[in-house]
Amino acid sequence: MRAPISVVIPVLNAEKQLAHCAAALIEGVEAGLIRELIVTDGGSTDETQLVADEVGAVWITGAASRGGQLKRGCVAARGDWILVLHADTILDAGWSVEVSTHLNSSDTRYFTLAFASGALPARFVAGWANLRSRLFGLPYGDQGLLISRALYERVGGFQDMPLMEDVAMARTLRGGLRPLKTRAVTSATKYETSGWIRRGSRNLLTLLRFFAGVPVEKLAASYRKP
Repeated sequence: MRAPISVVIPVLNAEKQLAHCAAALIEGVEAGLIRELIVTDGGSTDETQLVADEVGAVWITGAASRGGQLKRGCVAARGDWILVLHADTILDAGWSVEVSTHLNSSDTRYFTLAFASGALPARFVAGWANLRSRLFGLPYGDQGLLISRALYERVGGFQDMPLMEDVAMARTLRGGLRPLKTRAVTSATKYETSGWIRRGSRNLLTLLRFFAGVPVEKLAASYRKP
């Protein structure tokens, strides 16, 4: 019997993060859950492909657009379930036990967010993200997404967009998203570099502008500014 889950990870110059993300997935391989790891690249210029080769991943490359990268990766997926993760996210030990209990349901799941930082702002931002996800059904991509391939194809999959592809998917799946207790521990580097309040405010403003109909290309340009 084939393992049910294809893991899809979009990357761009992620050599330092990918190995740690993949290491946390080993228990899923040992538990017979993971069929394949697909790393979908947007034009990395570092050693990301070497790392992907070392962990036995399927390598897909194309234009740099996270939505487009995810779309390409999910099209290539052969599992009955797709687990989407970011390269700078590490699943807590024991994740495979909880995930396996949900594979007989039709629910789409995401993980509980935590940051790789013990600072008070990190706990506050993570707490708000988890509350937002529960109240409004809007988990971000760094919380992961576990979705059946049948449902993924039925809703049309990820849109090829440089930003907010996770929010667009969450809106499509509204009412069908459920949290897992297992934590997805994501890097705090961007917040620590930009400042927790500044980064959090920028994320919230970007979300509100997206809902207001601002083109995603314009949002992406603003988001990338230092």
